Amino acid sequence: MHPAFSVIFLTTLIGVGQGLFLALFSGQIYSMMNLLPGQDSQSFYAIGTLLALAFLVAGLVASIFHLGKPMRGWRSISQWRTSWLSREVIVLGMTLFLTLLYGVAHYLAWTQPLFTLGDTYAIDPSLAIGTLTMFSTFALFICTGMIYACIKFLQEWHSPFTVINFILFGAASGFTLAAAFSAVIGSELVIFYATWAIILTFAVLITRTASLIRNSNLKAKSNLQTAIGVRHMVISQKAQGAMCGSFNTREFFHGSSFNKLKTIKTVFLIFVFPIPIGLLLAAIYGFFPMELSVMAFIIQYLGLIAERWYFFSEAKHPQSLYYQSVS
Repeated sequence: MHPAFSVIFLTTLIGVGQGLFLALFSGQIYSMMNLLPGQDSQSFYAIGTLLALAFLVAGLVASIFHLGKPMRGWRSISQWRTSWLSREVIVLGMTLFLTLLYGVAHYLAWTQPLFTLGDTYAIDPSLAIGTLTMFSTFALFICTGMIYACIKFLQEWHSPFTVINFILFGAASGFTLAAAFSAVIGSELVIFYATWAIILTFAVLITRTASLIRNSNLKAKSNLQTAIGVRHMVISQKAQGAMCGSFNTREFFHGSSFNKLKTIKTVFLIFVFPIPIGLLLAAIYGFFPMELSVMAFIIQYLGLIAERWYFFSEAKHPQSLYYQSVS
């Protein structure tokens, strides 16, 4: 498939925003259970939520550039009964609203307990809103991943690994950003977030490697015979059916060489996994925690762009058997 940079930025930016919210909410849960020191609602949670919203909105803006007629973009919600794309748009709007409400709750210090769980854990409005936002965030991850995983004829995408990797990549990048954010504002949660970022990065390393191995061993269900409906055993293609490019030749094939694909794959495997893990480990042990954690996020995000480009280009559309092969 042809990687569209608008979709690449959409999926990576909202993934970071979702992951950052999950990191902030996880920190609040740990604090509620007295496993971590509490953080100031305004200077930590409200500002952190604003940063998460910035990534979510930036992803939404990036998606507009993929629309042929942006003014008709609202129609994308009309097919919610059958389309994962429509569901993604609806859930994205819901997630944006709930994330904003979560930030407002912290900014206005809505910390008066609503009720108590087990006479120990006080549940305030921000926790209640955060719980709803957490469910909405995971629903958004699932909707985004299922847009690609539900396409049965693209074997590279039609796998549970697609949804799992979307969730883990977003969570890993979000926790890495949370570590950088904590270091910048001087919070003592740097070690907590950096540790979980490393764990999540290792987890997605395992699942993404498994998907790469799976995809490299796939056997194509289509061939030149089935592509054009001719059963003859020997077929020699002399033309692609048109004298110039078309929508099919532009949108369903990346047009890149094998060496470029291999280079992009190597780049994302290095930038997403070993370099950020090494930088975060150094930050945990006190070596320039602010500088290294910020650098870890920047490098990992650049790697995510390369990974998402490779994810799209990796999918082999069956129609390319006819339109892209010219003897």
